[in-house]
Amino acid sequence: MKKKYIFTALLSVLALSSCDLNLFPETGYNEGNVEVTDDSGESQYKTRTDMEGLRNAIYQSWVKDIQEKGYLDWLAYTECRADNAYGGSTSTGELMAIEANQQDGENKNVQRDWDWYLGQVSNCNDIILNIDRIKEADETMTDKECREWKSEAYCWRAWNLFQMSQIWGDIPLVNSIPPAITAENIEEVYNEYYPPRTSREEVYKQIIGELEFAAENAPDVDPSNKFLFTKGFAHGMLARIYAEETCRDWTKVEEHCRAVEGMGYSLVDDYGQMWGYDGNDAVRNTAESIFEVTFTRASGNWVWMMFHRNAYNPSDSFSWMKWITPSRDLVSAYEKEGDTERKNACICEDECTWSNYYPANKYKFMHKVPTNASSIILMRLGEIYLLHAEALAKTGHISDAIEYVNTVRDRAGIARIPVPASEDEAIDAILHERRLELAFEGFRFYDLLRHGFERAKAVHDAMPQKDSYWQQRLPLTPETVLMPIPQTALDNNPSLTPNAGY
Repeated sequence: MKKKYIFTALLSVLALSSCDLNLFPETGYNEGNVEVTDDSGESQYKTRTDMEGLRNAIYQSWVKDIQEKGYLDWLAYTECRADNAYGGSTSTGELMAIEANQQDGENKNVQRDWDWYLGQVSNCNDIILNIDRIKEADETMTDKECREWKSEAYCWRAWNLFQMSQIWGDIPLVNSIPPAITAENIEEVYNEYYPPRTSREEVYKQIIGELEFAAENAPDVDPSNKFLFTKGFAHGMLARIYAEETCRDWTKVEEHCRAVEGMGYSLVDDYGQMWGYDGNDAVRNTAESIFEVTFTRASGNWVWMMFHRNAYNPSDSFSWMKWITPSRDLVSAYEKEGDTERKNACICEDECTWSNYYPANKYKFMHKVPTNASSIILMRLGEIYLLHAEALAKTGHISDAIEYVNTVRDRAGIARIPVPASEDEAIDAILHERRLELAFEGFRFYDLLRHGFERAKAVHDAMPQKDSYWQQRLPLTPETVLMPIPQTALDNNPSLTPNAGY
């Protein structure tokens, strides 16, 4: 059994084709998205066991790579482009360029994320495009397994495509596994190897359809395993997507939030419990968690070292500057509310050998991944409550919206807020609460942007004036809301076009 890549074959047919293929399709995207065959030319995936292996590989890919591409870099896009965090390690040019809104197509962080997301989409395609055929051929696969595993792959593909659309706007959308190229089919399959960008509207349309299938067919919620794409995750993703301007429907947001709320999740009593740990292990699979990437001390979540001292081994080396450093503005926001519970869960203070943003003896660090066994939580009920509040406020139910806000504030042990007089005031209150509740979970910049470019711009552009420690950033523009298409991708794929302004 082997992967049968077609690159050599392509060279032999280029001269026979009228297509102007100047480049060789060996991008990270296409390498993972070509027909996988055995020596007979048939698909390598033939049995239920093959599908189970692919399914397990999807989850293992999160454990392997989510720390860097899907979390660390995502925090740079969401927290450092708003008002929650400095870049931190000023020696890292790519990170500081994003904080300063001076990124370009050569930015290696942006490049690696593009390749990673597209590679993960390709992995999902292997399941989605093969599982029905295998179900017909292998009677050991049940109807339930087929529907659930396809739903999990739909959820994973939807998450990747949604993240990509937020970062880059229009993106390549390929729903096939390209066959080997011949002189006869080269024009037909050209776009499968060199996919053009698809509009965000079309991408979201596909995502919604796939998540609706998953909302019906994904596994039920398992309280003992939150590292599982379930019906709860599918409904939560649908709520997120319907809140976006591209396909906005606040009634749908409310519908899917209510669906999640009816699946047995509950807020934990102690906010910090979700990221807690003791001498032996970290907390995982709380009642509030909807989806989290779980680690053990053996599997090793290494991303904690990018933020603070090792909670399990405080004597470990602590000599280099950390990433995603909490801003003074965020610290002040907690202190103005008397919100010590959430502040202490999000931010810790320690001594260090540098003093770029804070005095070295009282330096502030992000603290939501405190150990190498800590989960990376990507969806939880607190977020759903506040998204539900947005939908209620936007549909005229301001009192009900603020009740959700106050439920979250009750858990934090801070004062309830009165019902605002207007929708705008209600949205301001909800966004403020989302900032405090969801800090360092990857929402802030896109939360602001969801309610208008001017709102995001006002926060983004004000920070250097409010805080001299902030990098001098270029003003946010409608073009720089999006990241640049990586130059390597443009070089490798002649069908791609750059984002405006880059």
